[in-house]
Parts: sequence; structure tokens; C-alpha cells
Amino acid sequence: MALVAGSALQLQQPALWAPVGYATALLLALLLLGSGRLLRPRGATAPWLLGVLAIAVLAFAATGLRAGLRLGDALAAELEGRDVTVIGTVASLPRRAPEAWRFVFEVESAQLDERAVVLPARVALGWYARGAEQLPELRAGQRWQVVLRLKRPHGLANPHGFDYELYLFERGVRATGYVRTVKGARNELLTERAGHAVDRVRQGVRDAIGQRVSDPATAGVLAALAIGDQAAIEREDWALYRDTGVAHLMSISGLHVTMFAWVAGLAGTWLWRRSRRAMLRCPAPSAGRWIGLGAALAYAVLAGWGVPAQRTVLMLATTTLIGAAGLRWSWPLVWTSAAAVVSLIDPWALLQPGFWLSFVAVGLLLASGEARGLVRTSSGLEPAGVMASTAQSYAARPSGHEAQAPTLRASRDRFAAVRLRAPRWSGIGRQLGRVMAGGVRTQAVATLGLAPLSLVFFQQLSVVGFAANLAAIPLVTLLVTPLALLGVLLPALWPLAGALVDALDALLRVLAASDGAVWSVAAAAPWAVACGLLGGALGLLPLPWRVRLLALPLVLPLLAPHVARPGERAFELTAIDVGQGTAVLVRTARHSLLFDTGPRYSIESDAGERVLLPLLRSFGERRLDLLMLSHRDTDHVGGAAALLRALPVTALTSSLEAGHPLLALAGEHGTSVRRCEAGQRWAWDGVSFEVLHPDGPMLDAAVSRKTKPNSLSCVLRIGGHWGGAARSVLLSGDIERADEAQLVARDAGRLSSEVLLVPHHGSKTSSSALFLDAVSPRLAVVQAGYRNRFDHPAADVLARFEARGIAVLASARCGAWTYGPQGESCRRDAVRRYWHHPDASALPVGPGEGVAGAAAALPYAE
Repeated sequence: MALVAGSALQLQQPALWAPVGYATALLLALLLLGSGRLLRPRGATAPWLLGVLAIAVLAFAATGLRAGLRLGDALAAELEGRDVTVIGTVASLPRRAPEAWRFVFEVESAQLDERAVVLPARVALGWYARGAEQLPELRAGQRWQVVLRLKRPHGLANPHGFDYELYLFERGVRATGYVRTVKGARNELLTERAGHAVDRVRQGVRDAIGQRVSDPATAGVLAALAIGDQAAIEREDWALYRDTGVAHLMSISGLHVTMFAWVAGLAGTWLWRRSRRAMLRCPAPSAGRWIGLGAALAYAVLAGWGVPAQRTVLMLATTTLIGAAGLRWSWPLVWTSAAAVVSLIDPWALLQPGFWLSFVAVGLLLASGEARGLVRTSSGLEPAGVMASTAQSYAARPSGHEAQAPTLRASRDRFAAVRLRAPRWSGIGRQLGRVMAGGVRTQAVATLGLAPLSLVFFQQLSVVGFAANLAAIPLVTLLVTPLALLGVLLPALWPLAGALVDALDALLRVLAASDGAVWSVAAAAPWAVACGLLGGALGLLPLPWRVRLLALPLVLPLLAPHVARPGERAFELTAIDVGQGTAVLVRTARHSLLFDTGPRYSIESDAGERVLLPLLRSFGERRLDLLMLSHRDTDHVGGAAALLRALPVTALTSSLEAGHPLLALAGEHGTSVRRCEAGQRWAWDGVSFEVLHPDGPMLDAAVSRKTKPNSLSCVLRIGGHWGGAARSVLLSGDIERADEAQLVARDAGRLSSEVLLVPHHGSKTSSSALFLDAVSPRLAVVQAGYRNRFDHPAADVLARFEARGIAVLASARCGAWTYGPQGESCRRDAVRRYWHHPDASALPVGPGEGVAGAAAALPYAE
């Protein structure tokens, strides 16, 4: 545990030390270890404490040195936004999106202006279709010469949001970008097969599944189970599996790898016992464990050697080595040793929910006694307890001296004789009943034990997950996954596996359609998280009932956390980081308003699903009182459809034209619709709201005059009071100079505000001097994407703000910005870690930065 703690402590560093600092820490750890040996004759406590401290320091220093090496493989800042000619190999299973390829590229060499340059070893790329251009047929292992435009890793930064930069860092991807088509340079295939033989095999299997299974969605699930291609599962299916709590089954997880190892180990043991010569060289149980480990390694490699599969193989290897060494360790020691090995090899796994969900599940099963009982049964192991029972079987294995005792030998012979007897049919029925009952108990332990962690990590819990997993675990683990794997040898089995997937999906849709299928809560405070996790452990550990009853009051703060809201007359505003687009959440004591919904990133992805819904869930927002869409541009309404489908919205106000699809969608979901029009005023909880633009005549004439959408942008002023002073914010949409002049002429006295959401993301067509003088803000907030193709915010706009002494805050540097009675804060400053972008300011871009470049810069490119 000292090793895990040392690694975890290093992960909290906002910036790395110089290498000499970590080298000094290593030397200190060695000195502490040496001191412990010298002090051993004087007492037992001091050497033990010094050893624990030395191991913690050793893990801290080793993690820091490795992080420094990985950060050193960085893209030089001067190469960002430049066209670089690169030779390399497709190093992953390419993912075909409707309009693009996405893949990882291993760089061999690179040139800029006919001079050699150094790029990171691995980069994540997109290859986008332009107009009538046909995309090439990419395959793993191909060697290409391509023109790339790259940037350093940069993701969105929102409260409780996904850390895309950590995701890339853990996988060794140190730049992202896209393939360019430029005059005078060709994107050319050099070699069809230049390496990555395993990925080529995986791609062949994926293509074969697609040919045999007609439904692409079903084929995607089988590809995920057979070769670990999680990206093949469609977004709607992922939502279904997530809401029903079975998403962990629909990819190569630790459960599948361990199940495969278990089956291979049983088969290997059976075959080994057929040979006397083999048993003389190695006992059959030991051989079976090594065969199982080898099978797990092979399966994990075929599945793409993803991080979850790596962790599982490491755990199995640890427990196998412990057993082979003849060590008789208790299950807690085996369990923590496996965690220590994983954290030593991949310390950044400690920041991943999957790591904790996996190891806590195993620990709960072992601690509660469910898995330990399975080890002693002769009926086999059910899937839910396979990983735990595997670890426990190695932990319970007797040491070499004990194995030679005559009494133990005799008891083993009697046990073997019992197993060789032919069971009666009545006995089989009772045995099957016990197995099924054990499976229900195991699933109950896993479901209840992991519920607090699910609420901590995801702020939601599948209420139907217990029932869904009872059906899905045996079906997917014992039937669908084996059929998907055997289909590699007998492709005729894939349609049968697909039929089982379709049947399971039908059952899951019925469960997901029930009221209250998903329980969502707000993100809990740290003290509530600690209490909830302690309560979950107390409720499942084999303790006296008087102690276990404490679990309920301890878990309650996590099940129903306190949602902090502003007081009367105050409001809290969050300028959400959505990239190149606008989304602002305003909350009062009892009401919530969302101004715009960010961009649509691609056909498959938008800010509503990726950013806004998780953020609203973490804030405890179960509905929106008002959704205001400033105008029709997709960087402002791209996430609206996802919100309207997933969240109750009382009212929608916008400048959208009659007949717009979003208005029809709002009507279908019972949302009242009206125009945003100058003069509209209302108050919530002592906070005033006023629409300043556009006016009625402009809206009436918009269709006949073909008015630009930007000119119709809703402009909203919000006024509150806290800290003994009046507070105000002006949300300006994408209005331009002419609209600003009209506003100043009509409502100059109403424009003055403390904070200004800069019009049109800082475009040179907006933020006129006349308008800035009328608003006179203390702070200007620019919502624009990092290295966006529009060069927002423009240099002359920034100069006008600087000339007036107005501070400018850019979302690309700040992340989500929060403003309210608790003060102001930037999300990036609050969660800064060394793997984050060193300077996330909006840097200028080179000429020719196209739409594909903006898309490639978006998060979730994988």
C-alpha cells in the first residue's frame, strides 16, 4: 500500500520537478532502506516504518521520472499548425466514422520545408473527406507518407468532466492532428504491410464479422467482444448498456480475460493429466495456471492490449507467480499485491474509474466470502466471481513443505475420489440450484458494493442494473463472447451470436424504458464520498449486524447529496468549456437557465451529450426552467436536440425561424416555445433577466430580408446582488457591429455590466469601441476553441479591450469559468496536473486551417 500511496501522491503534482529532484528522492529511498537494516537490532518498529516510507518515496520518484520521459516526447510549439510531411505506420485499428477515419500513427521520420524535424513517436489523427474527395481504405500496418497538421494535446476542462489529456498521456499519444491535402505534396501509400501483424488480424476479423452479420450495430458489439474494438459499438447502444448497467460486459473487460484464462486453464489441466511424462515434469494444477495465464495474455493481445486488459493480465500474472513461489498468502495480501504491481507498471491507472471498480469488486467478493466459497466447490466458478476466485485459489494454495505431508496427501486422494464418482441426477439439480443461488448472491454483492463508486465516478446508478446483469452476465460471458471468439475459426457461429445480442438488447430496452431506470445524483462533497464508501464496505463485510447497520446513515449523504445553490438575489454563472461555441449555465436559488448548447462536433457527437448532460447531472439539475438559443448557428444549438430528448425543459425561447426542427422537437417533449424579443423581462428569486435584442420588427422581417442569423442573436442581461454590491452579466450571442450600434442607440443605459460574454467569440466583426464603452465591463469572457480556424479572438479586438483596461479571459486557457457568491474560478487552475497543456492560451493559427482541423482539435477524437 505504500507503493500505491507513493505513486498516487506523485499524480497530484501540478508540475514535474527537475530530474535531479526525483534522482535525489531515489537516493533518499535507498538510504532509508539501508538505515532500516542498520537499525534492525535496536527495535522492530523503526525499520518497519522506515521501509514503508522508503517504498513510498521510491514509487513517487520512479513515477516522476517516467512521467518526465513521457512529457519529453512532446510536439515543439513552433510545429503546431504547420504542414509537416511525415512517414509512418498505421498503429491501431482504424475507426471509420461517417465522414472520416480516426487512427493512431507511429512516426518514423518527418520533414518541414525540406529539413528534418522531430515529432512525438505516436500521434492521434483524423483523415477527413473534403467535398467529392474519396477517402482511402486504411488498414492497420500500412506505411504511409502523409502531410499532417498537428497540435499538442488539448481537451475540454469542465467540472467532473472527462480528462482527455490524461487519456492521451496514459496511452503515450503526445500530439493530435489531421491529414492535409495540399498542392505539391501527395498522401501516398508506401507499403501495404509494414508491421502490426496483430492489428491486421484484428481488422480482418472485424471485416469478416461485418460480412456475416447484416446489422452494423450488432456486428459492432461482436467486434468489441471478439477483438476489443469498443469504437465499433454505436452511440445509441452504448447509452442503452450504460443505463442498464451492463456496459462493462460489452467490451474486453477483466471479466472476459479472466474467464478465458479460467477455461483455458481447465482445458490445459485436463490435457496435461493425459501425459505421465508431462506430470512428472510439472504438476497438472501448476501447468494449468501457467496455461491459463498464457491464454489470457494471448487474448489480451488479440483484443488490442487495451489498458483494462493489461491490468487484468498483470493481476493474473502476480497471483500465478505467488502460487508458483509456494507462498501461502492471505487474500488481502494477494489482492493488494496485484494492485501494487499494476500501479508500479501503470501508475496513471490509479486515476481511472475502471481500476477502482475492478479491484474493489474483487476485494468485496473476497471479503464477503462469496468468492472464497466458490474456490472450495467442485461445481466450478460462475463468471461474476472468476477473477476473485482465481486470485483466492492461488492465495489458498499450500506451500511446498505442506504439500508433502501424508495427511494432506490422503485428504486430497479422498477428495479426488469423491469428485470422480458419477453424480446422481437429483444431486445435479441441487448442485445447479446452489450455483444459481451463489450467482445471485455474488451479483448482489457486486451491485451493492459498487453502487457508491458508481455514484462517485458517474453521478448515476442503474436501478435496473441488478436484474439486467443477472441475465446479461451468463449470456454474454458464457455464450455470446465464446461464440464471437469461436467465430474466428467457424464464421457460421457469428449470426447465432448476433441473434443472442439482439435478444439481449430487446430485454435491456424493456428494462431501460421503465420509470426511474437510472438514478442520478449531484456530485457529492469529499466528506460525503468518504462516508458513502465506508458505508458500502461496512454493509458487505462479514461484521456483526450492529456494525453493518451503520452503513445506511453513512451512505445517505451520497445517495442524496446536498446541492449548493445561490441565495436570494444572487446567481451563479458557469461559462462552460465546449470548444468553439457558446454554452452558459445560470442558476438562482430555485431556477436554472441554459444560454446556448455548444457545437455539434460531428455526425456522431455533440456538446449536449458529451459535455452538458454530464455537467448538469453533476450539478444536480434534474430539469431546466428555460433554454435560450441565441440563434441558429450550429456552434450555438449543436447540443440542443440531445438536451431536449434527455432532460425535461419547461420553456424554450429563441430567434429560430418557424419550422426549425428544434422547435418541433421541443413541442414533442412538452416544452413551451416562444421568440426571444427585446423588452421581455422576468425575475427569479430576486434575480432580474431582460432580453435586449432582437426587437419584434427585426424578427418579423428576418425571413423576407434574409437576415444573417448572427444579427438575430438573443442578447440577455442578468442582474443580481451579493457581497454588498450589484452584479450583472451581459450575454451577447454573435451580434456584429451594426447590431451593437443599434443596441447602443436604443438601450445604452441598460447595457452597462460587470461581465461581458464577448460577442461572436471575439471576431473582428464585433466588439466595436462604441459598444465596449457602453457596456464598460470589468471582465470579458471569450468562449472559443484552442487553435480555432477563425483566429478567435482577433488581435485588434484584444487590443481594444487592453486599451480600456478590460481583463480578457479565454475558455481555451481557463476551461469552464464559474462566477458567483463564492467568487470566480477557472477549472484548469483548480485541477492543473503536469500532463495538462502547459499553456492553453488561444494561439494564432497558420493559413489554410480548415473545418477538418477544427474537428480534429475536438475532444473524444478516439
